Amino acid sequence: MQQAAEQSTSRSDPSGEAWVVDLDGVIWLAGEPISGSALAVARLRQRGVRIVFATNNAAPTVADLVSRLRRAGLEAQPGDVVTSAQAAASLLAPGSRVFPCAEGGVVEALTEGGISVVDEGPCDAVVVGLTRRFDFDLLHRAATLVRQGARFIGTNEDATYPTPDGLLPGAGALLAAVATAAEATAEVAGKPHQPMADLIRHRVPHVSLVVGDRPSTDGALARRLGVPFALVRSGVTGDGGEPLAVRPDHDAPDLGALVTRIVP
Repeated sequence: MQQAAEQSTSRSDPSGEAWVVDLDGVIWLAGEPISGSALAVARLRQRGVRIVFATNNAAPTVADLVSRLRRAGLEAQPGDVVTSAQAAASLLAPGSRVFPCAEGGVVEALTEGGISVVDEGPCDAVVVGLTRRFDFDLLHRAATLVRQGARFIGTNEDATYPTPDGLLPGAGALLAAVATAAEATAEVAGKPHQPMADLIRHRVPHVSLVVGDRPSTDGALARRLGVPFALVRSGVTGDGGEPLAVRPDHDAPDLGALVTRIVP
């Protein structure tokens, strides 16, 4: 019965209340569900709140993310997910030739946008995202293409990626390496930048809250969208007194605690 309720409310009227919710550090850590996150989303959906999951992780495909959400106890449709890979693809014209220094999520987004994915130059653009294939050869090829005039696009600037065992290098670390080697500055598509905000506004015009674990991205996205920011400390932001790039309007240990506090 709960699953059926979630399926029906996930398609609620987009003109109603909608929350933009991060995935890594909010719903899960490296795919391992954070306790209480599925129940929190179910409570919101039962109240008619639409949930749009917005992630800067450009590595998984949309189908991968939907499958992970279902394994975490959350029904979701492809339209419920917005990624920085999609934001990066939105910057490029159909027919462009693009070299991806990235994984399947970026390749999928480019292909769906009618963009040709190439493994050598010449090309119109280089897109850098999170990839475990990153090595000296990939760095050399990406930087060389940028030096030769290819447009330089990054999916996001997140320096780290949260896991149950601590922080791993994120796409921002790889982007910085390419930028240094190419002596160039990238256009960045993901949170908190305008391409991601535009995609979210197109998907759900009436956002009421952004929930995330990283004030510099999730918080800044909330300010760009003109809505409150709810910080959860289950990901990259700990419980210490570290300075926050954006002061949250709500602050909770995790998504479950947040929903309990602000939803009657």
